[in-house]
Amino acid sequence: MSPTSAKPWRSASAIPVRPASEWESARDTLSSRIPLLSPYPAAPDRRFRPSAYSGEVVPFEVTAFREGHDIIGVHVRLTSPSGQESLHRLSLVDPGFDRWQADIALVEQGVWTFRFEAFADEFATWEHAADLKIAAGVDAPLMREMGALLFTRAAGESDRPAAERRALTSAAAALRRKSLDDEAALAIVRDPAHVRRFAARPLTALVTIGPELTVLVERERAGVGAWYEFFPRSEGAVRREDGSIQSGTFATAAARLPEVAAMGFDVLYLPPIHPIGETNRKGRNNTLDPQPGDPGSPWAIGGAAGGHDKVHPDLGTLADFRRFVRAARAHKLEVALDFALQASPDHPWVHEHPEWFTTLPDGSIAYAENPPKKYQDIYPINFDNDPAGIRAEALRVIRHWIAQGVRIFRVDNPHTKPLQFWEWLIREVSAEYPDTVFLAEAFTRPGPMRALAMAGFQQSYTYFTWRNTKAELEEFLMSLAHETDDFLRPNLFVNTPDILTEFLQFGGRPAYRLRAALAATAAPTYGVYAGYELYENVARPGSEENIDNEKYEYKLRDWAGAEARGDSLAPFLRRLNEIRRAHPALRQLRNLSVHWSDDDSILVYSKHLPAALSPDGVDDTILVVANVDPHSVRETTVHLDTRVWGVEPGSSYEVEDLITGATWTWADHNFVRLDAFAEPVHILHVKERR
Repeated sequence: MSPTSAKPWRSASAIPVRPASEWESARDTLSSRIPLLSPYPAAPDRRFRPSAYSGEVVPFEVTAFREGHDIIGVHVRLTSPSGQESLHRLSLVDPGFDRWQADIALVEQGVWTFRFEAFADEFATWEHAADLKIAAGVDAPLMREMGALLFTRAAGESDRPAAERRALTSAAAALRRKSLDDEAALAIVRDPAHVRRFAARPLTALVTIGPELTVLVERERAGVGAWYEFFPRSEGAVRREDGSIQSGTFATAAARLPEVAAMGFDVLYLPPIHPIGETNRKGRNNTLDPQPGDPGSPWAIGGAAGGHDKVHPDLGTLADFRRFVRAARAHKLEVALDFALQASPDHPWVHEHPEWFTTLPDGSIAYAENPPKKYQDIYPINFDNDPAGIRAEALRVIRHWIAQGVRIFRVDNPHTKPLQFWEWLIREVSAEYPDTVFLAEAFTRPGPMRALAMAGFQQSYTYFTWRNTKAELEEFLMSLAHETDDFLRPNLFVNTPDILTEFLQFGGRPAYRLRAALAATAAPTYGVYAGYELYENVARPGSEENIDNEKYEYKLRDWAGAEARGDSLAPFLRRLNEIRRAHPALRQLRNLSVHWSDDDSILVYSKHLPAALSPDGVDDTILVVANVDPHSVRETTVHLDTRVWGVEPGSSYEVEDLITGATWTWADHNFVRLDAFAEPVHILHVKERR
């Protein structure tokens, strides 16, 4: 079986811009003189705008063709948010399907406009015909005269440099010289200098201009980052002499910021920090009988101390939170805050706005359910009775936390709220604060997940935690990189307070190492929930949640002791984040290619960024070879499509394992041995071609 590879990236250099107003396009039919079909980037529903993040390399693609055998060319005309216009030529990457593509790095934040422009390429058509006919002695004088006419016409274009016009005039005269034999004429036809000149400034006819389209480019953190989640109440919590636990505070949690930063994370995500209700408070392990001192679930928001715009008194004050945000920023960490649009029975909303909730026939208010799970401590919002009031309050709350220094929000269960609400809210917030990032925590059907992304969510949780076999991961990762890439940016969390998969429960330490390596290299954004580095893998019986779940109690962890004993994954996470920062190929989403191995448990993929698109002007290629069976040692042969990174099949090159430091000389077929109990993953950097 052949590898499943992305097409080699086609970097597009800007060419001189000629005003589109000089060209014409038919307007009285749906199809154009040269049809331009299926343009990308595009969202599946064209009412929504595709998106990218600053520095992302975006494939601009279109299907274009014309009748007969004459050759066409295709450009994309880009206009940046600041109004700078550039023109880029596309390459024919799939002749069988007439698919044209150019990969362009978009840096400036804001709305870009683009349109595709196709044209009959008169020089390329003549060059192809002349090469065949003159060599065969067919119509040679005619082909020479046709070429002379083209060169003369091109030499008369005022936007061509003077030296180029002189060279074209000279070539036209030579083609008309009777003493010129066919061999010399072919040399003019095949002259690479002429090919370069006409590639930069083609002779065009039948120009077709496609419709103006847009793509939104957001800040880099909207698509690139390493997230770490912890509960502030557990960080610095201490056990009193009577056995009860004193909550951690923003001040004690700040003491752990240097450790999180040292592991190389960019975003620190906090679950809700608001007052927690007393009514129907959950006890340990989601029980209905809380004991004295049980803190309750942070997602049961609202109590006597206030609601969504307040902080839990045990954590400190609003001023303490602002100091925490500033301290995080000093460690180059950006704080992300949970936004859970729901309420405990004690939330001020319940008394001030009972119409925001669903009242049952018996007079009680419906609590939240996700069968078989029940959340008796939470009331969901009913959006139908006062949609304007709910919109205004949600916007007020978001603005309040933005004023405290927060620009990233992880949204709890957005798929249980109306899609149009999120479209409106994100649009309103982004208009005022374009740097704001919303992450959708929507583990639901593909339709709602994708619709939330199209409606404006900058990032989305995914099914990554449940994709574990080689076949599952190949299909899943290719889908993220090449099917939903124009509108959905994945955040590959390896675990959450709600998700401890069977793979982690029973895969042991190799599973934890493997899943972190895959998440950190397969997508530019991934996340880890605290405790992952301590291999916390014991589940509550019959569930996919940790036993003694931190959602319902304080967690006292010995971070330093575990690392000192060599019993922590923290050094490995630190190394993964170092690799991510050092290799720009890993900060791209759309450049993933899946390769082949002879073993059903050996997953192979690459991420390549060509020098022309790399921020440092250097090629960057990462190969990942992973043993996805955490209980085995595997030996096999991997088969690589080395053309993806510009190496011809059969050629050799150097690779370095960025985890172990080992180096090998590889080609397109290579033996590997992966011991899950030692190093289940090779993360290889292609260093040198031989």
